Amino acid sequence: MTYCVGMMLKRGMVFMSDTRTNAGVDNISTFRKMFAWDVPGDRSITIMTAGNLATTQSVISLLEERSKATGDRDPSILQAETMFQVANLVGDTLKEVISTHAEEGQRADSAFNATILVGGQIADGEPRLFLIYPEGNFIEASEDTPFMQIGETKYGRPILVRAYDADMTFEEAIKLLLVSFDSTIKANLGVDLPIDVRVYETDSLKPANSFRVNQDDPYYQEISEGWGVALRDAFGQLPDFKLPKS
Repeated sequence: MTYCVGMMLKRGMVFMSDTRTNAGVDNISTFRKMFAWDVPGDRSITIMTAGNLATTQSVISLLEERSKATGDRDPSILQAETMFQVANLVGDTLKEVISTHAEEGQRADSAFNATILVGGQIADGEPRLFLIYPEGNFIEASEDTPFMQIGETKYGRPILVRAYDADMTFEEAIKLLLVSFDSTIKANLGVDLPIDVRVYETDSLKPANSFRVNQDDPYYQEISEGWGVALRDAFGQLPDFKLPKS
């Protein structure tokens, strides 16, 4: 399983993904699910993946290979003029990879499916964030839907819905996302640290600030323990329920 979140803020964008991949309790591995294409002064693009690992790795490899190719081929991820074109390109590539598996007779129901988050900014365009489905179509984040999740989304969503604020600083957004990830990790063994993070500032058009949060990270440990204590304290302050008299 996987958990990835892309979040739009007035200041820019924050991306966060876990690295746990499992095919059963005895086959657990760590794989990067966040990838970036940066051209200083021109674009910064971040992609996060969830779903079948073979599918997502094929998509990323194709995007990377085609970004280095020359010729009359359709624009690559480094040549597309808008983020909408990038979303179309990624969607077409995902659909192509899944269709190839189906044509080879290897697909069993949705076993080879995947979903992708792609966000960033190109030239003088606005920062944009898209959620791409296995069929290749996609939806875009907006003021009404300012963050998007893929993978194991249900455990970490409530805190995002309650606490998100577009005016947040990057530091506040990272704190909120770490709480969301901690809630997911505690509820689902298929999600775990290390956690990859990228922070992109609007109009900077330079490589995003990227770092990894590991198991022994002191700030993450403080957040994890502190959130549990805060929840218990908040629960204790709520009024007691009174059973109706029989």
